[in-house]
Amino acid sequence: MQLYWEKHDLQFLKPAKTSRGAYTSKPSWLIYLTDKNITGVGEASPLPDLSVEGNKDLRPVLNQLQHLAGENTPFEELLHLTKPYPSVRFALECALLDLQHGGNGILYPSIFTKGEAGIPINGLVWMNSIDEMLAEATQKVQAGFNCLKFKVGALDPDSEVKMVETIRKKHTAFQLQIRLDANGAWSHDDALRLLKEFSRFDIHSLEQPIQSKQPDAMAEVCAKSPIPIALDEELIGVPESDIETLLHKIKPAYIILKPTLIGGFYLCNNWVQAAEKHNIGWWATSALEGNIGLSAIAQWVATKNSPLHQGLGTGLLFENNFPSKTKIIDSKLFYLI
Repeated sequence: MQLYWEKHDLQFLKPAKTSRGAYTSKPSWLIYLTDKNITGVGEASPLPDLSVEGNKDLRPVLNQLQHLAGENTPFEELLHLTKPYPSVRFALECALLDLQHGGNGILYPSIFTKGEAGIPINGLVWMNSIDEMLAEATQKVQAGFNCLKFKVGALDPDSEVKMVETIRKKHTAFQLQIRLDANGAWSHDDALRLLKEFSRFDIHSLEQPIQSKQPDAMAEVCAKSPIPIALDEELIGVPESDIETLLHKIKPAYIILKPTLIGGFYLCNNWVQAAEKHNIGWWATSALEGNIGLSAIAQWVATKNSPLHQGLGTGLLFENNFPSKTKIIDSKLFYLI
């Protein structure tokens, strides 16, 4: 088996704003595994300032993988080498799955990859001015989305509350599910106050109200919040042995799985198993991967029969994306055959 890689910088059509700042571009590294004239591909697309390895140069580890694969090193040893690099581990896992299934981009065959069923997804409203966010929300609803996710935490809180109130006055909770994502922007005290304010508008969930790695504070927020809390950044860098301990301590209503940030599908499956054991809901989202990574995540999700809207509507963000293998139709993601 041979391994090689190439780098591809994804350029956003417009800056992707969060409470942590704005992305205008992001690196993407494609890993190829070839055996007997069949090639599988996986995408490592870490997020600067968020991924464990987000600000690291991946070339040394990729070159090491290439060298070891050429010496017929067992695949498990290659995976072990990528433990400090979750996005590379995800890409390596995807490349092997693709290779094992014939190198046609299908990692998890299902009715989804046959084009017979779509995956319900939320419409993502990026952080912007209030007027522009309201306009984008209206466009998403008109396009058929019945679940919207708003990025909050960077603007004046009162303005953000009024924005959600405006949306809710136009669309009841029966018509439109609203999710919020604070990306850890609030302090503990502000979080409890703002959760109470937002709770007047039938909010489905709120992601990461405070910064991660504060388990006691997060557990208190989850216990006192009138809105179900979802953990996102909290899951990054958690060792496999600590998954159940974290969920048992914090007791969130939901967890959000990003295979690129967590370290692949094997670890995501462990999170799913632990969440279901503790009656915690979950959904998956992309971490701004290109279309190769997005397709892989969608295929995995499709095998799980999750009843919730997934966060997989990011395929149209880049001006130089890879060829798309999916398409959004009436707020569902379909695989192109």
